[in-house]
Amino acid sequence: MTDPTPPQTQPYPGSESRMEPEPRSRMEDYQGSGKLEGAKALITGGDSGIGRAVAIAFAKEGADVAFAYLSETEEGGDAAETAALVRACGRIALPMAADLRRQEACEEVVEKAAAELGGLSVLVNNVAFQNPVDEFEEITAEQLTRTFETNVYSYFWATKAALTHLGDGAAIINTSSINGLRGNKSLIDYAATKGAILALTYSLAQSLEPRGIRVNCVAPGPVWTPLIPATMDADAVAQFGEHAPMGRAAHPDEVAPSYVFFASGRMSSYYSGEVLAPVGGETLPG
Repeated sequence: MTDPTPPQTQPYPGSESRMEPEPRSRMEDYQGSGKLEGAKALITGGDSGIGRAVAIAFAKEGADVAFAYLSETEEGGDAAETAALVRACGRIALPMAADLRRQEACEEVVEKAAAELGGLSVLVNNVAFQNPVDEFEEITAEQLTRTFETNVYSYFWATKAALTHLGDGAAIINTSSINGLRGNKSLIDYAATKGAILALTYSLAQSLEPRGIRVNCVAPGPVWTPLIPATMDADAVAQFGEHAPMGRAAHPDEVAPSYVFFASGRMSSYYSGEVLAPVGGETLPG
């Protein structure tokens, strides 16, 4: 158990600097060993939370990193800090503000990343939106559309665009959730998208195997990221993660190594269509 999280909220998409406590996302005690030397990675939703931790871990392993993020708050912010932390590892950092609900935005981000980095070898689909409800009937057509456009359509469009640049030995890593594995009564549309991401992963792994492209998925349990205080009420935030067997939410730096594993051909060359689920001790039937 950890100390209770203070009740708090902030405007969507949220900022790490306004969270109490701040998430551990800077991979400060992580030691790279060249697992991704020469890799060119694009991460969606990469400015904060899991995306930031993955970007820094990749950089410490030798990868250049482009990342897309939704900017609805102050200029710079989390994205500027993430870029600085990647550059401090001696790697290229390319932050790109974009609303990836649009196919055109996904295509533009992919093309810019490939041009600036000199190619692409890893794609991490990580961007997400959620809006909890008390009753199923509260989910509007507008919310359903936004949740699917952000969480599923962006993964589809970014992957389709990236295939022009990804070759034999490349890796695609999708972010699902424990909610896609067992559902969530207050995140019904969100859980549905996360289940769709699992099926997309399984299907793409089969489709892209002949090209030598591995497709895998990370499905975390509760993780302390800006999405939580930006989409949940203060009381829910204060209790976030308490239901996990470990009694707490994960920090992003506890989840990021799963992405390193899937990105590294040396570590996971025989893995495709697989799911890693860092869920704090929860076990699932089946």
